[in-house]
Amino acid sequence: MRYLVRNVSSLSGSIRVPGDKSISHRSIMLGAIADGVTRVEGFLEGEDALSTMNAFRALGVTIEGPDQGRVSVHGVGREGLKTPAIPLDCGNSGTSMRLMAGLLAGQNLRATMTGDESLSGRPMRRVTDPLALMGANISSAEGGRPPLNILPVPSLKAIDYTLPMASAQVKSAVLLAGLYADGVTTVTEPAPTRDHTERMLKGFGVEVQVDGPRVSIAGGQRLTACNIDVPADISSAAFFLVAASIAEQADITVRHVGINPTRTGIIDILKLMGANLELLNPREVGGEPVADIRVRSAQLKGIDIPEHLVPLAIDEFPVLFIAAANALGRTTLTGAEELRVKESDRIAVMADGMKLCGINAQPTPDGMVIEGLGHLSGSRYSGATVESHGDHRIAMSFTVAALRASSEMNVLNAKNVATSFPNFVELAKHIPGSVFITWTVVPFTA
Repeated sequence: MRYLVRNVSSLSGSIRVPGDKSISHRSIMLGAIADGVTRVEGFLEGEDALSTMNAFRALGVTIEGPDQGRVSVHGVGREGLKTPAIPLDCGNSGTSMRLMAGLLAGQNLRATMTGDESLSGRPMRRVTDPLALMGANISSAEGGRPPLNILPVPSLKAIDYTLPMASAQVKSAVLLAGLYADGVTTVTEPAPTRDHTERMLKGFGVEVQVDGPRVSIAGGQRLTACNIDVPADISSAAFFLVAASIAEQADITVRHVGINPTRTGIIDILKLMGANLELLNPREVGGEPVADIRVRSAQLKGIDIPEHLVPLAIDEFPVLFIAAANALGRTTLTGAEELRVKESDRIAVMADGMKLCGINAQPTPDGMVIEGLGHLSGSRYSGATVESHGDHRIAMSFTVAALRASSEMNVLNAKNVATSFPNFVELAKHIPGSVFITWTVVPFTA
């Protein structure tokens, strides 16, 4: 599948993007091991979250839905998961594999977790190493990559673990394993990361202690089913926040967006760049802060991105690179080496595609330096045929880049957009008063 994208001069309207992927994953995982029925509204019906759902069905959990975002998870209790008859296919979802590794490590079952070609190349030792310290029996393929094989162990032991690098997935995996460990498990993170796991555990009645960068959980606790309202995903909203910022004329409101303070790096960075962005109607839904976000066109300026914001925007950097390409002056990113081990090497892939468009983008080991054109000056880069390498965020980012291109942007290998944003094209095409995607679906050949 490829996208053929043409620029337009204006964007306006009010939209709601799909539910938060991180919260959707966790609603299934925690609902599965809770006592009672967990009812979810706003569930993201993308392929990644559906991979998690199907994995827990294979583990013996009855799940009704999804039906227009509604899901009912019939929990089997903390020890009720069953040995699956088939490998657990995580598809393209690193979140599924890493968090499930922690959750299954203390279960009395055997399981194998697999993934697609992209996921099979991603490192898992950052999760399996701390779980091994807890006594888990997990083996992997060469280089610590999937598939992961989990064997039963008599019990897990609590650890006090300091993350080598900030990672919400690793933190969550260790905390979930901590539910099955003897004693109190503590994770210390070097920089703040998303805290959806801690918030949702509390919603299920689990005591979680947070003391600055240290998060602790006592083993042996049971979860009680609850109702979950999933807010719109700020990582999906990010594409429209940048699109509105760089368009010649734009006024877009993205409704009901989760603004968890561990996820708002995209907002903070865009504001530092001079974005015309405001939060409207702030409120709290199910323990998560939510607001409507209004964005209007503005001349962005290049900045040195503060390193403390990097973990808070790690998934949004591909589209932030497009914002930087349209800013006035130089933007520098450092401390983002994790981008090299996502669904693709996002530093290298974005730099390669931007260079094809004539953008001055210089990759570094842990980031990038981009010389922006200053889009309100009338400057444009050229359109190009760019390879997304099957990475959904790369494909959507170059779709947004087409707004400021002088000719069509041809984005190859865009099928995996469905993993996180299944209605991206339709939503972009039907913003009231604007159409910026003319898309074509064709078989992809190298």
